[in-house]
Amino acid sequence: MLILHKVNTLFLIFALQYRIGQLYMISKHSHEQSDRGEGVEVVQNEPYEDPNHGNGQLTEKRVYLNSKLPSWARAVVPKIFYVTEKAWNYYPYTITARFLYHVKHISLLLQCSFLPKFSIHIETKYEDNKGSNDSIFDNEAKDLEREVCFIDIASDEIPERYYKESEDPKYFKSQKTGRGQLKEGWRETHQPIMCSYKLVTVKFEVWGLQTRVEQFVHKVVRDILLIGHRQAFAWVDEWYDMTMDDVREYEKNMHEKTNIKVCNQHSSTVDEIESHGGFGLVSTSLS
Repeated sequence: MLILHKVNTLFLIFALQYRIGQLYMISKHSHEQSDRGEGVEVVQNEPYEDPNHGNGQLTEKRVYLNSKLPSWARAVVPKIFYVTEKAWNYYPYTITARFLYHVKHISLLLQCSFLPKFSIHIETKYEDNKGSNDSIFDNEAKDLEREVCFIDIASDEIPERYYKESEDPKYFKSQKTGRGQLKEGWRETHQPIMCSYKLVTVKFEVWGLQTRVEQFVHKVVRDILLIGHRQAFAWVDEWYDMTMDDVREYEKNMHEKTNIKVCNQHSSTVDEIESHGGFGLVSTSLS
């Protein structure tokens, strides 16, 4: 069964301003979470023009995350693999495609017949409202089961290992904007406010694992969104005065530093898989 989740996250800023905060947060978060050969390697980040969506930015990343998987997932995936993510950012609209690669033992790759049945699709739009636009995704499949989830960056719990009091919106207060120390009901009393709308589709057609995998992926996506938006809020004084040129320079520098943390261990295996044409086990169309 293919299940849709709508994930709506409110943020105290205008949608156009959040573009810079989003880029800053993603770069800094990726650097913090990358270490010991695992994390995010940036392969490509350059301007891109689409005939329908106009000017945007194309980014390609490799994400190494085997040790971060639960034990039941590690038992059914190759020991060493990476996820390739290609994102087309036409802010305030984004598209992402993902591919899963097995980095070693390439001869076994085509025997993993269950993996091509796995896909994640995430469509994102940003608007200046409180999540009131129920028809923001015009192409949504109306006949599929769906669940709407609102993320509260102040009240929702995050995994304990990621909690930092300095990044808790209940305690943090911005020196530059005066926003922060959010209390119950903040969404009704604070301005400006915007909503990040995400339409998340997970599909895994393997009997016995389908429900477990789909629920796990939805939970992971939700946790990532909650943590990322909390960090973007708590780091606002670091990026609030940046221009687009400033954040692109910051992004470039952070990508270089992050790649050093991640790439050395994997360079030989990546070269090996690419020499065989890059066998894709899983493909998705948007994130």
